[in-house]
Amino acid sequence: MTSDTLLLGTHKGLLMLDVSGPRPALTCEVFTGIPVSHAMLDPRHNTMWACLDHGHWGQKLHRSRDFGQTWEEIPAPKYPLGEEISEGVPATVSYLWLVAPGGADQPERLYIGTEPGGLFQSDDGGQTFELVESLWNHPTRKDYWFGGGRDYAGLCSIIVDPRDSQHIIIGISVGGVYESTDGGKSWEPRNEGCTADYLPNPTAIAGQDPHYVVSSPKHPDVLWQQNHCGVFRSTNGGRLWEKVSQPGGPVNFGFAIAVDDDAPDTAWVIPAVADECRIAVGGALCVSRTDDGGKTWTAFRDGLPQEQCYDLVFRHALDKQGDRLAFGTTTGNVYLSDDRGESWRCLGSNFPPVSSVRFLPRR
Repeated sequence: MTSDTLLLGTHKGLLMLDVSGPRPALTCEVFTGIPVSHAMLDPRHNTMWACLDHGHWGQKLHRSRDFGQTWEEIPAPKYPLGEEISEGVPATVSYLWLVAPGGADQPERLYIGTEPGGLFQSDDGGQTFELVESLWNHPTRKDYWFGGGRDYAGLCSIIVDPRDSQHIIIGISVGGVYESTDGGKSWEPRNEGCTADYLPNPTAIAGQDPHYVVSSPKHPDVLWQQNHCGVFRSTNGGRLWEKVSQPGGPVNFGFAIAVDDDAPDTAWVIPAVADECRIAVGGALCVSRTDDGGKTWTAFRDGLPQEQCYDLVFRHALDKQGDRLAFGTTTGNVYLSDDRGESWRCLGSNFPPVSSVRFLPRR
């Protein structure tokens, strides 16, 4: 059953939209005026989380146990005293990229990915977080991780294997994909097959730029990433990646990517122009889908603006549930599709810039 409620993290607060009718209805608005970098609902116990990028007070973390009616502030993760990004530069959390639940057998575990590229872990339901030092102290960090669009590397993707909660995949922009098979005690780079055009050695073991990494929920060995340098797919849990971009077509650069629950060969991306430009390709917004593992891509444009369009869709601002997809853009447009992305309707064009979009379950 598909959801009729969207949770939007925006540059001016956290919004909930009821999309069951012909016109969307705003059912909740909190943290008005404050940027919300990421928001999600933990399905294990229906706890809602919001990461705030407060301009004056810094990074804040909030939790709701009543579906967004009331919120409480939780201390945000902090680097231990003495940790450094590089020699002489103290490590301070400058952005909360995302919050993600642990495994089903770890009801109190949560992860948060931050800038600079840290992974923080909680084992008390989010009351406290500790730095995963095995990743922070990985020998590749100081030599290979760096900032791209932002000042420092950002840990933007966290995947916990539904079959084994000790198996974790993370993605760092710019740093690469890393895998742990022992619950975060140790990590290995998983970037073979990826290429970083901006590096002296484009096939370096780290320093790749996965903007967002996702797995097929029912086929967790199939991973997809929208990378700065193309779209990549792995069928063996990230041990080898294959570039599946579209020569001559729009599918190459972008941030957002989604994969089908049941059909791991089916994925969606929202293409954009790379680097300092970062707008829709040709001034026309499209959603591209592959159904054959990236061999071919089809661009769907019905209902999307096809001229004078400057929309960009960030990494966490596309979500899928059943045949439904939704995304929000940096220019405040929010779109919904009920036919697997083939046609779209605009839910509104005057929202703040959108950082994250998530379907909420029916209540």
